[in-house]
This record gives sequence, structure tokens and C-alpha cells, in this order.
Amino acid sequence: MPGSFITALSGLRGASAAIDAIGNNLANLNTVGFKASGVSFQDVVAAVTGASSHQIGSGVASPQVLKQFVQGSIQTTRGIADAAIQGDGFFAVRAADSGSSASISDPTTSLYTRAGNFRIDQTGILVTATGERVQGWSLNTLTGQLNTSDPIGDIVVPVGTNRAARATTSINANLNLDASATTGSTFAVPFNIYDSLGNAHVISATFTKQAAVNTWNASISSTDPTVTAIAPSGPWVFKFNTSGGLDTVSGTGYNATTGDIEGIGLTLTNGAVTPLKVNWSPWQVVPAGTPLVGVGRLSQFAQPSASSSIFQNNLPAAQLVNVSVGDGGAVLAQYSNGSQQEVARLTLASVRNPDTLVSTGNNNYRTGVGTAIPVVGIAATGGRGTIVGGALESSNVDIAEEFTKLIIYQRAYSANARVITTTDEISQETINLKR
Repeated sequence: MPGSFITALSGLRGASAAIDAIGNNLANLNTVGFKASGVSFQDVVAAVTGASSHQIGSGVASPQVLKQFVQGSIQTTRGIADAAIQGDGFFAVRAADSGSSASISDPTTSLYTRAGNFRIDQTGILVTATGERVQGWSLNTLTGQLNTSDPIGDIVVPVGTNRAARATTSINANLNLDASATTGSTFAVPFNIYDSLGNAHVISATFTKQAAVNTWNASISSTDPTVTAIAPSGPWVFKFNTSGGLDTVSGTGYNATTGDIEGIGLTLTNGAVTPLKVNWSPWQVVPAGTPLVGVGRLSQFAQPSASSSIFQNNLPAAQLVNVSVGDGGAVLAQYSNGSQQEVARLTLASVRNPDTLVSTGNNNYRTGVGTAIPVVGIAATGGRGTIVGGALESSNVDIAEEFTKLIIYQRAYSANARVITTTDEISQETINLKR
């Protein structure tokens, strides 16, 4: 008889623990990257000897509460530093240094999270919403390279920095020269090029129609006072075939192998690197074969002379205007000149048995006694999931499922309570036998 009290009491405790787990799941319905907990029950047998027909059992053991690492839905956000994991893996983070609200006794302890609502702190370090430092690979300021073979560390974003100018080394233009133009007619194409300091200089390529059939000469000039000389400046001879396509190019500095007019040097007096060497590429496909056949960027048709596109491979000096996390975990810096640069990359940690991870709060986990060693690497490699930029993974809690379980566990609690009251009544009847 006393055993029924103990058995029913274990049932009450088990049902209560299950209801607690459901309450926690529902409380975290809107928690980013939250994983619902599932409850697993095991029976208890007082004695394992004797015939099976005599084993009654002693109730239920303390239930095991395990995290269910099922994929949550991916929701697009407006957060520029937000990231979501589609598939397996965890963001690797570490506790902030001493003095931070997120500091712990051992700042080198590795933590893992599925919550990608990141931000940049006042020191330019990418951190989680609660201050843990996100791990990955940052741009090497000495080599200018991002090497994912290096050890991972804090992701440092170049907040408030400038990007050096990239001097012009190559120019080209797609244009048409009017086949009906008279001898001596000219057409000029301006190029806005930049020196090593980021100063802009305007040079012009002027085409002049020649008396020879389908022939134009081109030369380079500039009215910029800081450009004191251009050498070679031309003329270069452009000959077209009877179909209007570019046939041959000749002149000082023209390299038939590369198809470029090489080494156009601008002498500068503004303190930048001088001469500024620029190559001009008149070919889209360099002539090859016998006879030589190529695809030119210039054409000669009986249409007004005009350029359709102009290219120069330069970038002026610029200021950092934005930093965002892109797909694949790339941390991208956008600059005021329209360029962007990958300054860091997030790492993903692969854990073979994630259900053994121990929750530490703040959406973080640490390894438990039976957890396999986490292996870090690039997203979408080694069985790791992909990283979606500008998105967050929602909680994987299913309201309908939780409410259904809540009804079941409530019934279980009531049933075990009824066992206790029934056992109490039987005990009372037994006591009354002596009266």
C-alpha cells in the first residue's frame, strides 16, 4: 500500500516537470533561435529478480529534458548584422572580456548559439545581443587577405575607417565612329581617371577621320593643369573592315599579343605617383588565329559617333558607410564610392550530437560531458548548414503541439492525484477495521 503513494507521487513529479518544460517552451515562443525542449519518461522497477509476473513497478523516474534541434523558420529582417543558419551548425561565440555585462570567470570558454541577432559594439567588435563576441576570421591588416585557414578569433569591423584610392591602370570604351563622317571629323571620349592619392583627372581620347578608307587616328590629351605631359599620346591607327568591325590597331605601345595599348604615362605634379601608367584595351576578344580574327570594342557604322559605355578600373578614396552580414557569413564593408570589401567571415561549429549541449542562458550552449568535440569551419562545408544574411531563425516551438501535450500532462497529473486520494481512502478503510 505505501508503494502506491510513492508511485503516484513520482507520476505527479514527472507530469509537473513536463508542464514546466511546456511552460518554458511557450515563454520562449518569440526567442530568436530558441529550440524547444522535449520530455522523455522512463519507468522505475524496485526489484529486477523473480518472475516477471510479480513485477509491479515503482513509478516513473525523473524525466529527461532534451533540446530538439529542429530547424526553425527563417524570417527576413531589416537588421544589417542579422544572420540565420539554414541547416546544421552553430555560431561560435565567447564570453566578453572582464568588465562586460556578459563576462564570466573564464573568458576563453567556447559557447555556441543559433541566435544571429548580432550588433557592433563601441570598439568595432561583432557581438551577440547579450554581448558575447562572435568568432570567425578577420581581414589581415598587414597582408590585406582573409585566410580561413588561420585560427578563429573575435571579428573586428573597421568602424569609421577610410579606404585608400585605387589608381587607374586600365581604360576602355565601347563606341561607334560615324562611317559617313567627312575627312578631318573628330569625336572625343572623356575618361575620368584617378591617381594614387585619389585625385581625379580628365583625359580625352580624340578620334580623327583620315583620308584612307575606314581609318581613324586616335590621340590622348588633357587640359588638367596637374597633368604636364602624356607619353605616348598617339597617334594610334584604327582600321575597320567593310562590315564595320574593328580590323587592326597600330601605333606606339600597342601590344598585339595582349591587344592593349600599353604604358600611356601621365606626368603629374600633385604629389601622387608619377608617371601614372594606364593601358587602353580596344579589344573585347584579342585577335588570334590565321587570319587574325577578334572582337573590337569600337565599330564604324553610318550612325552618329557615340560611346555606349566607358570603363576605368579605378576607385576614389572613400569612407566606410555601412557594415552588413551577407549570405555565406561574409561580413561586408560598404564604402561611399560604391565599392564593398569582405572584411571578415563568420565560422560555423558542427556538433555531432547537439542534443547533449547544455544551455547556459542568453541563447547560448556549452559542451556537456557526452558532447562530441565541436569542429569549426566555413558554412556549407563538412555537413554544416548555410548562413542567410539579413535574416533570423525563429523559435521552433509549435503552439498546437505544446497545447496538446499540455492537455495530456494535465490529465496525467490529475490521474496520479486521483491515485493518491484513492490510496488514502483505502488506507482509511483499513484503519477502520480495528474499530
